[in-house]
Amino acid sequence: EAVGTFFLVSAVYATTVDARGRAGAAPLAAGVALAAGMLCLGPLTGAALNPARAFGPAVVTGHWTHWYVYWAGPLVGGVCAALLYEMMFLEAKK
Repeated sequence: EAVGTFFLVSAVYATTVDARGRAGAAPLAAGVALAAGMLCLGPLTGAALNPARAFGPAVVTGHWTHWYVYWAGPLVGGVCAALLYEMMFLEAKK
Protein backbone atom coordinates (compact mmCIF):
# COMPACT_ATOMS: atom_id res chain seq x y z
CA GLU A 1 0.00 0.00 0.00
CA ALA A 2 2.75 2.46 0.92
CA VAL A 3 4.80 1.71 -2.19
CA GLY A 4 1.85 2.04 -4.55
CA THR A 5 0.76 5.32 -2.98
CA PHE A 6 4.35 6.57 -3.10
CA PHE A 7 4.43 6.19 -6.88
CA LEU A 8 0.95 7.66 -7.30
CA VAL A 9 1.77 10.78 -5.27
CA SER A 10 5.12 11.11 -7.07
CA ALA A 11 3.33 11.12 -10.42
CA VAL A 12 0.90 13.78 -9.23
CA TYR A 13 3.71 15.94 -7.85
CA ALA A 14 5.73 15.64 -11.07
CA THR A 15 2.84 16.75 -13.28
CA THR A 16 0.86 19.24 -11.19
CA VAL A 17 2.98 20.64 -8.35
CA ASP A 18 6.29 21.00 -10.18
CA ALA A 19 6.31 24.02 -12.51
CA ARG A 20 8.47 22.07 -14.97
CA GLY A 21 5.83 19.36 -15.33
CA ARG A 22 3.03 19.30 -17.86
CA ALA A 23 -0.28 19.83 -16.09
CA GLY A 24 -2.11 18.46 -19.12
CA ALA A 25 -0.46 15.10 -18.58
CA ALA A 26 -1.62 14.85 -14.96
CA PRO A 27 -4.71 12.68 -15.57
CA LEU A 28 -2.76 10.26 -17.74
CA ALA A 29 0.19 10.08 -15.34
CA ALA A 30 -2.07 9.54 -12.33
CA GLY A 31 -4.10 6.93 -14.19
CA VAL A 32 -1.05 4.98 -15.31
CA ALA A 33 0.47 5.11 -11.80
CA LEU A 34 -2.82 3.97 -10.26
CA ALA A 35 -3.29 1.18 -12.81
CA ALA A 36 0.29 -0.05 -12.32
CA GLY A 37 -0.14 -0.01 -8.56
CA MET A 38 -3.40 -1.94 -8.75
CA LEU A 39 -2.01 -4.51 -11.17
CA CYS A 40 1.12 -5.08 -9.08
CA LEU A 41 -0.40 -4.87 -5.60
CA GLY A 42 -3.89 -6.20 -6.28
CA PRO A 43 -3.05 -9.86 -5.65
CA LEU A 44 -1.08 -8.99 -2.49
CA THR A 45 -3.16 -6.41 -0.61
CA GLY A 46 -6.16 -5.53 -2.76
CA ALA A 47 -4.49 -2.25 -3.80
CA ALA A 48 -6.75 0.30 -2.17
CA LEU A 49 -4.03 3.01 -2.28
CA ASN A 50 -6.45 5.33 -0.46
CA PRO A 51 -7.75 5.08 3.13
CA ALA A 52 -11.21 6.24 2.06
CA ARG A 53 -11.32 3.56 -0.64
CA ALA A 54 -10.58 0.90 1.99
CA PHE A 55 -12.91 2.30 4.65
CA GLY A 56 -16.15 2.06 2.64
CA PRO A 57 -15.96 -1.65 1.84
CA ALA A 58 -14.83 -2.39 5.42
CA VAL A 59 -17.94 -0.67 6.80
CA VAL A 60 -20.29 -2.45 4.41
CA THR A 61 -18.82 -5.92 4.87
CA GLY A 62 -17.79 -5.59 8.53
CA HIS A 63 -14.36 -7.00 7.65
CA TRP A 64 -11.81 -5.12 9.81
CA THR A 65 -8.87 -7.53 9.64
CA HIS A 66 -5.55 -5.71 9.13
CA TRP A 67 -7.29 -2.34 8.78
CA TYR A 68 -4.09 -0.50 9.74
CA VAL A 69 -2.38 -1.64 6.53
CA TYR A 70 -4.99 0.18 4.47
CA TRP A 71 -4.93 3.37 6.56
CA ALA A 72 -1.30 3.76 7.62
CA GLY A 73 0.28 2.43 4.41
CA PRO A 74 -1.13 5.04 2.02
CA LEU A 75 -0.60 7.85 4.51
CA VAL A 76 3.06 6.91 5.04
CA GLY A 77 3.67 6.40 1.32
CA GLY A 78 2.08 9.73 0.41
CA VAL A 79 3.99 11.67 3.05
CA CYS A 80 7.28 10.04 2.04
CA ALA A 81 6.70 10.86 -1.64
CA ALA A 82 5.78 14.46 -0.86
CA LEU A 83 8.79 15.02 1.39
CA LEU A 84 11.19 13.38 -1.03
CA TYR A 85 9.89 15.35 -4.00
CA GLU A 86 9.96 18.61 -2.04
CA MET A 87 13.53 18.08 -0.87
CA MET A 88 15.06 16.56 -4.03
CA PHE A 89 13.26 17.97 -7.05
CA LEU A 90 11.47 21.23 -6.32
CA GLU A 91 13.48 24.40 -6.52
CA ALA A 92 13.53 26.71 -3.52
CA LYS A 93 11.19 29.68 -3.91
CA LYS A 94 12.69 33.08 -3.17
